[in-house]
Amino acid sequence: QVQLVESGGGLVQPGGSLRLSCVASGFTFRSYPMSWYRQVPGKERELVAGITSVSGLTNYADSVKGRFTISRDDAKKLVYLQMNSLKPEDTAVYHCNVSPSWRLRVTGAYWGQGTQVTVSS
Repeated sequence: QVQLVESGGGLVQPGGSLRLSCVASGFTFRSYPMSWYRQVPGKERELVAGITSVSGLTNYADSVKGRFTISRDDAKKLVYLQMNSLKPEDTAVYHCNVSPSWRLRVTGAYWGQGTQVTVSS
């Protein structure tokens, strides 16, 4: 069955950095575009960054462009999110999953537990 396990979150001061990791199983990872999403309690889940399969093209939400970098390792079924110059408004639970255009067909309603990122002095 599908499993997504995120890690790497924590408490960091504004301006700091974190690197999130997500290991996937239960589907053909290399075949699908992957994304990072984040959610704050009481708000809609937000798409943060995406990376295509094969070519590895990336895209970012305007709010993180120039600060976050998404990457993937298909051999290890890992997707990463390098987060630099963190701001308090980046505080959220971060999830990885298949990108929106494929998500329902590949992982359905499944979401992993996510990893908490808190940016605070």
